[in-house]
Amino acid sequence: MSANIVAIAGFVLLFALMLLRVPIGIAMGFVGVVGFGILGGWGPALKLLAQSPIRTATDANFAVIPMFLLMGTIASASGMSAELFRAANSFVGHRRGGLGMATIAACAGFAAVSGSSVATAATFSAVAYPEMRKFAYPQSFAAGVIAAGGTLGAILPPSLVLAVYSLITEQDVGRLYIAGIVPGILAALMYIATITAIGLLRPRHLPTGPRSSWAERWAALRGVWAIALLFLFVVGGLYGGVFTATEAASMGAGGAWLIATLRGRLAPAALLESLMRALRTAAAIFTILIGALIFGYFLTITQTPQHVTAFLTGLGVGRYQVLVLIMVMYLALGCVMDAMAMVILTIPIVFPVITAMGFDPIWFGVIIVMTVELGLIHPPVGMNVFVIKSVVHDIKISTIFLGVIPFVVTDIVRLAILISFPILSTYLPSHM
Repeated sequence: MSANIVAIAGFVLLFALMLLRVPIGIAMGFVGVVGFGILGGWGPALKLLAQSPIRTATDANFAVIPMFLLMGTIASASGMSAELFRAANSFVGHRRGGLGMATIAACAGFAAVSGSSVATAATFSAVAYPEMRKFAYPQSFAAGVIAAGGTLGAILPPSLVLAVYSLITEQDVGRLYIAGIVPGILAALMYIATITAIGLLRPRHLPTGPRSSWAERWAALRGVWAIALLFLFVVGGLYGGVFTATEAASMGAGGAWLIATLRGRLAPAALLESLMRALRTAAAIFTILIGALIFGYFLTITQTPQHVTAFLTGLGVGRYQVLVLIMVMYLALGCVMDAMAMVILTIPIVFPVITAMGFDPIWFGVIIVMTVELGLIHPPVGMNVFVIKSVVHDIKISTIFLGVIPFVVTDIVRLAILISFPILSTYLPSHM
């Protein structure tokens, strides 16, 4: 049987299994083993099934994932997210839409230690949403701000999606993390600008809050030293070459535990819950990684990446037109898949295209992570939207999607800026 026919049948079967709600990691592993067995023999395929989980689970490079997850769960359990929100609110809460601005700023701060969009959205659904509703903010606006703010967890270091991208493409994760800092700050500032614009257009919908005194502001700022110290410790160590990414993740998890313990914010039960949450999330990610590794061997034997590269480079259009086609593909996949699954499934296919066309792989990592993050807030999947719904029960899914529309537009404008000015992503890593 032709390798091309088997490859096409494999992708059809993969999407059919996903539509049947088979977990993406299991679906990729199953298709990979069956496809490899048809083309390469069932003996090698079964050996692949036996060896891939062990190889993935014992690879020290992959330790960056559970360690950064643990850092984020400990930071959340110790109340750092609430401190961030209070500090941000003390400075901007008196402005029109100030609670929304405070939520974005707090999401950015929490993203710097959590690395997860879903975790950021879930945390601030409990912290910020009740406050905004107490001051009569519309449900759609409050939920939309949290959904958009949650996406900052995927671009600001230590981003789990960027970590996975680095492992797949063999790029330096430290340089990727540093490359995400300026785009992440730009994203937060543009979200705040969007809230300001909404306040100007619909002033009655976004109330103002009480103004905090400078004494209250300085008191609130003293509570965020833990997040600032942890971020500077981890990212500073990476930027200065003191830590590798795996070492930085381990030191970050240890630092979060030490700070929380010294502050008396982490009871044994809370520590155990943090460990379990990190373990459950890591297990889910590793299942996808193992499935993707097996599926990758299947793609290699069918030479799918080479065929896709030859097709796209032979279209006779410019490289930026090809980049737009790839981004449109990611936006379409975002309707049915989550960000992590999209990156793991597609990067082995599109990365050779990008390198063949001369794009910077570090810059491309930032662009693609921001593109797949759009899938976390646009319908019909919108993982962040469903996370908010699971925390806030008295709101409709349609209401949340209505609230994220202005931020989706903002994301598209931001992507255009980052594509037009690659230096925003490449300047800092070029000086490492």
